[in-house]
Amino acid sequence: MLIEPRGGDAEDDASSTKTHSLLAIAGTLLGEINLPKLALAWIILALVPGVMLGVAPLVVTAWFDNVSDRILALAGIGPFLLLGLVAAIGWFGLRPLLRAVERSFWSLISLAVQPGYVLAREGLRHLAERFLSVDASEDSRARLRSLTAFAAGLGAALIALAITAAVWPATRWSGEIADLAYPLRLVRPALANTIAVMSAYFAGAALLWGIADGTMDQPRDLAGFDEAFGSDRTWRVVHLSDIHVVGERYGFRIESGRAGPRGNDRLALVLARLAAIHAAAPLDLVLITGDMTDAGRSAEWAEFLDALARHPELAALSLILPGNHDVNIVDRANPARLELPGSPGKRLRQMRTLSVMESVQGARVHVVDKTAGRIGQTLSERLQPHRAAIAAFADAGGLRLSRGLSAVWEASFPMVLPPTEPDGLGVVLLNSNAETHFSFTNALGLVAEEDMQATLAALAQYPRARFVVALHHHPVEYPQQAKAFSERIGTALINGSRFVRLLKPQAHRLVAMHGHRHVDWIGCCGPLRIVSAPSPVMEAMNDEPTAFYIHHLGAAADGGLALMTPERIEIGPELSGAPGEPSSLDDVVGRDRLGGSGTEQLR
Repeated sequence: MLIEPRGGDAEDDASSTKTHSLLAIAGTLLGEINLPKLALAWIILALVPGVMLGVAPLVVTAWFDNVSDRILALAGIGPFLLLGLVAAIGWFGLRPLLRAVERSFWSLISLAVQPGYVLAREGLRHLAERFLSVDASEDSRARLRSLTAFAAGLGAALIALAITAAVWPATRWSGEIADLAYPLRLVRPALANTIAVMSAYFAGAALLWGIADGTMDQPRDLAGFDEAFGSDRTWRVVHLSDIHVVGERYGFRIESGRAGPRGNDRLALVLARLAAIHAAAPLDLVLITGDMTDAGRSAEWAEFLDALARHPELAALSLILPGNHDVNIVDRANPARLELPGSPGKRLRQMRTLSVMESVQGARVHVVDKTAGRIGQTLSERLQPHRAAIAAFADAGGLRLSRGLSAVWEASFPMVLPPTEPDGLGVVLLNSNAETHFSFTNALGLVAEEDMQATLAALAQYPRARFVVALHHHPVEYPQQAKAFSERIGTALINGSRFVRLLKPQAHRLVAMHGHRHVDWIGCCGPLRIVSAPSPVMEAMNDEPTAFYIHHLGAAADGGLALMTPERIEIGPELSGAPGEPSSLDDVVGRDRLGGSGTEQLR
């Protein structure tokens, strides 16, 4: 055969970051982007809000001048009417309003501030590390990370302030009623106002971001594991992530293209190996920290559920949470495609994910009641009133039927697996995906402030328990020297510094586990230990081994959570015949590729 179709071809690699650089992929997008849709999305997301921001002070001042006399005439009852209006707004709409304001704030951060700031910070670090001695101490590297964060924030702030100063002469901050009769007069000052406000905002945000990053505990490799912790209570936690199930037998994966294992055979090997391990020495938990699917399609979720159903003993121990590939990929075959704001496509992917989560763990995990500040109903109970609405939307789609489902999605997080004993082990499952409408920008991460506060409330409800706090995105960039600058531009949580600071007071009884970057790393930020999972299917060619870890957690005598040396489990497909087809699943599961126990101590 001239071309082996089971092995794929160049078309499968179109979106692969393993085959093409990000710059090359971005270049190919220019010819594929739907320009009218891009223009409309830009108008909705940027131009209209920007013009409204710029024209607001002109309209408000004109209106105030016109009605101020009438307000004074109502001086007797005016204050009471105003107080009643504020109370009504707070009673009926404060929480949705705050959530919308926060979402808009972080969306602006992710679009305007984060890319520029991160580019400056990582560029400075890349240059500085070239002059840093190879054997420099970890303290020296931590100080370098702090200094580059300060410098990046200050540099970005000065550039933004220069832009503000340049447009300031064209700004105008007060208007008259006569201006409203000739709205075109307001265009120039409104745009100038918008640029001035946005650049000043950028300056303040970048400076504060640099200070926050510079003053926080810098990430470090974990100094050592807790081998002697004074207790015989331990939990064996399997940490999987980024399994990227596809819906076709020989399907490619977005990031790895045809370089990764074909189809889902590697996942079958992982689950079969886990079933054998569980039979020999029982596991306590199988945690999958996102990206169960490659693009959140129904066929992919079906393959995932079918694979899990073959091992009911593992399914009963499994917990999953959403990754960016599960909810933010608009089109896995075309990264240039974007969705307009309000499109039901994102909501449909969220409802698919929520439905699978309910199927896998709905009766075991509880949703935090954010009003009461306590763990409330199980996920299944929480979703019961919305089943008909979700089913109708999934069947017919459409914007009208999706109304209200955004609130259902947001109210479902965080999910909590409570400890079985007051001093046992619990799990908090977070949604760390930012709202995006474009496949190429799908990877941004954000944990809502409301969800972080709900997490703290759940931890406070079990003051003696230990917890795994699980999310998809990494809270911080890893302290690893990069060979190429392209390796440095990661997609850590936009508000990662806030996340780390909030968990710091209780870090002795916590461990944070995540995926997303497919990086094998265990480290810490101050007292908070952070565990990153490699992908057991993505980071290898078809005939190369991949790996995952079984973590050993223990109840320390001082009430803390001990993190002991984990087991490293290697998976090798032993290919023969067509790519992606193991010769014998039983042979592979039974064969010890590492010698002895089939595990290896993490070094």
